[in-house]
Amino acid sequence: MQSIAKPRLSLLRIIEMNIGFFGLQFSFGLQQANMGPIYGFLGAEEATMPLLWLAGPMTGLLVQPIIGAMSDRTSSRYGRRTPYFLIGAIICSLSLFLMPYSSTLWMAAGLLWILDAGNNITMEPYRAYVADRLVPDQRSIGFLTQSAFTGLAQTLSYLAPTLLTSFVARDVLDANGIPVVVKIAFIIGAILSISTIAWSVWRVPELPMSDEEKATLADRPLTPAATLADIVSAIREMPKAMRQLSLAMLCQWYAMFAYWQYITFAVGRSLYDTSDPSSAAFRDATLTTQQAGALYNFIAFLGALLLIPVVRKLGARLTHAFCLTASGIAMLLIPGVETTAALFMLMLGIGIGWAGMMGNTYVMLADAIPPERNGIYMGIFNMFIVIPMLIQTLTMPLFYEPLLGGDPRNVLLLGGGLMILGAIATMFVDAGRPVPKVMQPQAG
Repeated sequence: MQSIAKPRLSLLRIIEMNIGFFGLQFSFGLQQANMGPIYGFLGAEEATMPLLWLAGPMTGLLVQPIIGAMSDRTSSRYGRRTPYFLIGAIICSLSLFLMPYSSTLWMAAGLLWILDAGNNITMEPYRAYVADRLVPDQRSIGFLTQSAFTGLAQTLSYLAPTLLTSFVARDVLDANGIPVVVKIAFIIGAILSISTIAWSVWRVPELPMSDEEKATLADRPLTPAATLADIVSAIREMPKAMRQLSLAMLCQWYAMFAYWQYITFAVGRSLYDTSDPSSAAFRDATLTTQQAGALYNFIAFLGALLLIPVVRKLGARLTHAFCLTASGIAMLLIPGVETTAALFMLMLGIGIGWAGMMGNTYVMLADAIPPERNGIYMGIFNMFIVIPMLIQTLTMPLFYEPLLGGDPRNVLLLGGGLMILGAIATMFVDAGRPVPKVMQPQAG
């Protein structure tokens, strides 16, 4: 919602307002890099692995639209969005601290549900906060800065266990078979989750609402019935360009979720000739995958910064189609790699695609939605992410053996094809064109 006239923010302030995203995405990176191996250490089977990742899509589907609608209707001394992402950050920190102490599969899966709920409580208001705070021609900088912090945070989260082997041997395990380096990495994530969010809200607080806006909110009570009605209304009135984004989002997020679940198992077969999660070779495959993940996220960090002038010139739509194509080609080639160096080379494509997914789609969305409904539409847009994840979670166990031969490398081939389909679908979205710069006084 528009409050007072928005000042243009300096690059430093835009960076500071997104530092909290660093902690949030460090948490996501720890999940992506470690939950598959943790489940493997605790005895999970490959075919049913997606079901253990159900927490992410389900909590996102349930939590984000509700939180989005609530944050649009919230008026507090701390702001509209701030109370939500502070509460979410506290939940994330507690869950991250407890996760590596899981003694059973059900305990790890249960903690992932709580962790993802916290992440989703934080994520949607954070997206809306950036859209609220920035003038239209600065939104590409804002969201691509978020993308850059995603890449940097996940680089470090993927790399953390490897770096920690300088102090603790990789084969030092606890009683549950979980490496000690993984435990330490999760504790670091717990500290970052809350501290970085606190920094952002302190340095770049939300803009105050006008008396007129406060009066409008007073007429829109924050009740369950009103919240549900707002969600239904927003879905019914969804802008055309937002609807058009749904197919591209289905393809790219189905592919990426499958990639995270199976990349370690694919690398184990391709480079280490193992499918046994209890073997030393599988632990080596896990570290290699984490290093590759760190590399693609670092590429995403740099790529997001390089994409800022490209998006300004070419628009987010064309740029995003290129990003998804690069990622798709890389996924198609990964199953055939025979050396670690070749695997690392292909992370260039994965990183470019990831930078686009975390930045370009939100630039296109912000172009399409009314500012006064940023919160609810950011929450609904998350359904375009979690529904593909949910579909992947429920369908992959059905055809993993009969169609993919029980081979995780074939999952990556499927993902590569879907990424390229997503690139084609992106070109039919009526949003994401270059935005002319509007001169306004700068603050901060």
